[in-house]
Amino acid sequence: MAVARRLILALGLMLAGLPASAATPADDALVVLSWGGAYERAQREALFAPFTALTGREVEVHQYDGGLEALGRAVADGEVPWDLIDMTRSDAMAACEAGLLAPLPPDLAAPAPDGTPPARDFLPDAIGRCALTHTVFATVVAYRRDAFPGRRPTAIADLFDQQRFPGPRALQRTPAVNLEWALRSYRVPREELYRLLSTPRGLRLALERLAELETIHWWEAGDTPARLLAEGRVVMASGYNGRFFDAMLREDAPIEILWDAQVQEHEAWAIPRGAARPEAAREFIRFATTTERLAELARRIPYGPARRSAALQVTTHPESGLDMRLHIPTHPLNAAGAIIKDEAWYARTRARLDDHFEAWLATDGCHRSVNVPCP
Repeated sequence: MAVARRLILALGLMLAGLPASAATPADDALVVLSWGGAYERAQREALFAPFTALTGREVEVHQYDGGLEALGRAVADGEVPWDLIDMTRSDAMAACEAGLLAPLPPDLAAPAPDGTPPARDFLPDAIGRCALTHTVFATVVAYRRDAFPGRRPTAIADLFDQQRFPGPRALQRTPAVNLEWALRSYRVPREELYRLLSTPRGLRLALERLAELETIHWWEAGDTPARLLAEGRVVMASGYNGRFFDAMLREDAPIEILWDAQVQEHEAWAIPRGAARPEAAREFIRFATTTERLAELARRIPYGPARRSAALQVTTHPESGLDMRLHIPTHPLNAAGAIIKDEAWYARTRARLDDHFEAWLATDGCHRSVNVPCP
């Protein structure tokens, strides 16, 4: 059995295009910065444990809530503690421009099982100079099914309609997504959102709409909105679709996802400049972005694979048997009203927009905020 197992692992390495490598000691583990919670659990099952089985290299996972502050400090200090970062593509683009990431080889990704080249199999723009997209996730609104007897929200404008849908909201403490939803509530066409947000008038309209909400819990950690909904502390919350799915599945939380105006975004692998084990990080990226691994990840958490060949292989959840295709943001039934986040726009405007948003939150926005005191 042991010989057979080694033969199977060696075959898997060849299929993935990876070099067979000897076992590595635990103190030489690949250090990955990721998002924790249900997402990390899915990654451990679909990516980290199989990678260790194939290569002998352990994977050590650190957690964060996104952003570039810690990465910028680490690179400036010359002490980068991570070999690999799982980050949004807009963050990766900004980090690449700032020289915080190492360029990736253009031929890093493996071909599809049928030989289709990565450039044709991956989604458009998934293969970047410093990052490789692996999945598409969505920020959505979820609500408690028992909060509004006789009615349910059906459109993003309902997030701001507190007469028909009264109660506290939870929103991420960031301008991204909140600004798009605020303008969509005015019926601004999706194709006009970022043009309007590039003007003082567009920002003013969006922030005025947010200021109309009576009670807002601003969240930063990805597991917070599902918890606030499950505890009944809010009736609507923004959050990542995979986190809400996990709460509905594992905790039987009485919540439902509103797919209208979901904001789709690319999630990517990137290697920080100054990483201690860049070769091992590249080896992992090649493995983790194969068709098989991406399909296995989507079976455990409903994020859309960045490869067309992988999307065709997504089947059922390994524990519940649910058809995961129906819960992925890119499924046609869910994507009808989707907003595709303009990641290049955010990469250019990130610092200015964050400063503007925090200034608003400290003045007009704080008056209706639960966890942001007014000065």
